[in-house]
Amino acid sequence: MSLTLDLLRHGDTGTAPGFRGSLDDPLSAIGWAQLRAAVNNHAPWTRIISSPLQRCAAFAAELAEQRQLPLSLERNLRELEFGAWEGLTPAALMETHSIELGHFWSDPYSFTPPQGEPLSAFEARVLGALQRLAAQHAGEHLLLVTHAGVIRLLLARARQLQRHCLLQVEVKHAALFRLHVSLQEVLHLEECPCTPS
Repeated sequence: MSLTLDLLRHGDTGTAPGFRGSLDDPLSAIGWAQLRAAVNNHAPWTRIISSPLQRCAAFAAELAEQRQLPLSLERNLRELEFGAWEGLTPAALMETHSIELGHFWSDPYSFTPPQGEPLSAFEARVLGALQRLAAQHAGEHLLLVTHAGVIRLLLARARQLQRHCLLQVEVKHAALFRLHVSLQEVLHLEECPCTPS
C-alpha cells in the first residue's frame, strides 16, 4: 500500500515568531496570499486532509470547495503542544529560561517544555495518523495542510536524520513538500521533487 502525500504548511498568521502550538491563530491576509500562490499550479489531488486549527482548516476548506475535493480534518496532525511556552517567543525565553531552551533546541526528544507534549508522544500520534491515511487511501494523491512541526518530523524521517537534527529542518510558511508513503510491515517515507502536475 502506498500513496503520494503533498505537505503544505499553513501561511503567515501575523503573530510574532514563536511557540504557537495549540493556539488557534487565523491566517493573515499575507498568509492567505502565500497559500493561494503555493497551490496555484499544483494538481490533481484526490482529497485534502487538514489539521483542525483554523490557520490550516480555513484554507483547506476554501481549496476543497474550489477544486471540488473531499476534505477531512485530522486532529492528530495538529502542531506540537508547547505547554507553558505557548505564545512565547524564543527571545523572551532566552531572558528567563535560556538553559531549558538550549536543551530543547539541542535535543527536543530529551527535553519537554513545562506542561508540554513530549516529542515521542507527538511523533506517535502523527505517525499513527499517517499509517491510517496510507491504509485508507492507498494509491491516492493527498494534500495535507498542516504545521511546521508535523512537516519537520516527516521530512526528518524521510531524510533519515538523527533525532537531534529535527529542529534544523527548515519549513517556511506555505512551503510545499512531497513524500511517497508506503506501508508494508513498517511505515516508509521517501521525499520526492514537488513539481507542478
